[in-house]
Amino acid sequence: MLENADIATYPSLRGKSVLITGGGSGIGAALTQRFAEQGCKVGFLDIAEAPSRALVKELHEAGVEVQYVPCDLRDVAALRVAIAQIREINGPITILVNNAAHDERHPTATVTPEYFDDRIAVNIRHQFFCAQAVLPDMQAAGGGSIINFGSVSWMIGQGGMAVYTASKSAVLGLTRSLARDYGPDNIRVNAIAPGWIITERQLSLWLNKESEAELMQRQCLKRRLQPDEIARATLFFASDEASACTNQQYVIDGGWV
Repeated sequence: MLENADIATYPSLRGKSVLITGGGSGIGAALTQRFAEQGCKVGFLDIAEAPSRALVKELHEAGVEVQYVPCDLRDVAALRVAIAQIREINGPITILVNNAAHDERHPTATVTPEYFDDRIAVNIRHQFFCAQAVLPDMQAAGGGSIINFGSVSWMIGQGGMAVYTASKSAVLGLTRSLARDYGPDNIRVNAIAPGWIITERQLSLWLNKESEAELMQRQCLKRRLQPDEIARATLFFASDEASACTNQQYVIDGGWV
């Protein structure tokens, strides 16, 4: 997070019921905190219970309340139950942020059909079924906002994780189809494609002296990008300030692509 950063306040977000997937750590934790600070009724789903419960505790101690439901997003039946639990507590969901993903590397030669299906379930399938679950809420409310998280990885031709990059490119197709189908209901659907956002996971697994040097050479901005920078942009696209924004993908990568 960018600590103590002054950010915009969006009155249209106050009181809205927001669902965030993968909201317990990394970019997701920044999303959870920032939407809650806007006065939203935030519910998030995450398979990782320890960091998620730690976040809930931290926010509670700071006077910010959020709802957490543990969920393996690969299990669509469990996902539907978890969304229903959030809806029962916070009311009909009119903002959905499909953030959850897993950028596990995988050499093409080792990918089995079972692993392929699992990566698709982790990185794109749940976005569809989350949207399917909340679209009736948005229709009944007279509108809503869905924000699907993609990645610049497929745009830059990143290797070493072909199923992940295939999934992330599919986010744009899903976004545009939903935007077209539900625009008449005043439901806006956009995608955000982050660049390399330096979370604790990235620091521990992937970032090293050589990879960071290459990143700094390619990015226009010569610094590490932080999760909060994605969260603050997401607030805008969820709010009424972005009332004419739909059917688009917004790249937030420090000028990498």
